[in-house]
Amino acid sequence: MVAYICVMLKIIKKFLLLTAVLTSMTMSAQTSNFEEIKTSNGSIGLKVINHASLVLNIGEQLIFVDPQGSVDRYVDLKKPTLVLITDVHPDHYDQKALELLVDENTGFIAPPAVMEMMPENWQSRTKALRNNQVSNSDDIQITAIPMYNFPLNPESPHPKGRGNGYVLEYDDLRIYISGDTGPIPEMLALRNIDIAFICMNLPYTMDIQAAASAVKKFQPKVVYPFHYRNADKSLSDVDKFCEIIGNEDVECVLRDWYAN
Repeated sequence: MVAYICVMLKIIKKFLLLTAVLTSMTMSAQTSNFEEIKTSNGSIGLKVINHASLVLNIGEQLIFVDPQGSVDRYVDLKKPTLVLITDVHPDHYDQKALELLVDENTGFIAPPAVMEMMPENWQSRTKALRNNQVSNSDDIQITAIPMYNFPLNPESPHPKGRGNGYVLEYDDLRIYISGDTGPIPEMLALRNIDIAFICMNLPYTMDIQAAASAVKKFQPKVVYPFHYRNADKSLSDVDKFCEIIGNEDVECVLRDWYAN
């Protein structure tokens, strides 16, 4: 009888181990394209999409940032609970892509200039934030940060006050998404940023030297260069950008934002 019980216990143990492995494999498959970022109360997920587009899985929220282009890039994802849009240009506000990606439960945060371009049924679900205004979505605080280029004139591709960068705060984590901007004083004044997504493309935003100089000044813990395709379709030298930073206190993370 003792031998029989031992055999049965071994079988049960193997079954439970197999179940745990299969469960782990299923969960891994569901989140295989998400990077895990630790917070004080757990973790959030990050998925690199393309150019300025990324996805954040924060608490109960699935947040699409500037979704644009091929919706095939989102095929393995659920409908977003929230969409953040930074500016009016089609590489940030792509209505055709959004029509295929969102549903009636999706909310939006966008600058007023973007909200004016939206269909009426989206406007009713949009929180229009001007620079420096704050919105709370569940446990996430979202602050609109100015984004603009010098010189300050109406001909600038990104005039001051039209678009937003964003700082998202969740638990002890602060994430900065630059939008299309130069190395402006409002960026340099940022503090305690854990993760920064920094644009660098010409002639629309800034070159890698200006971007690296800005990062050295506001010292995020981790920086992801993104939005680095130039007007001539070439890509900024993000390896050189990381080399210029050359600071152990700032981790430079390279991902292929133009793989698809």
